[in-house]
Amino acid sequence: MDDITLEAVIDLLKDVNEAPDYETSETLVDGREIDSFDILSIVSAIDDEFDVAVPAKEIVPANFNSAKAIHAMICRLAAED
Repeated sequence: MDDITLEAVIDLLKDVNEAPDYETSETLVDGREIDSFDILSIVSAIDDEFDVAVPAKEIVPANFNSAKAIHAMICRLAAED
């Protein structure tokens, strides 16, 4: 989905947890920069903001280790709808 920008995803992530450097970090989960509560909040925010449901099978570290990975997952899920 072209109208979901990486910048919009980063803004959403900052609303959930301001601490990590979403522009450069590629180890958000592996480096424990975000925790399971953050991930649940991110999943909920993705649904609210972009109207994209994230199925449980997609909640894996590879999809949440960077803003780029989260953005790619959102775009892929939006395209599948």
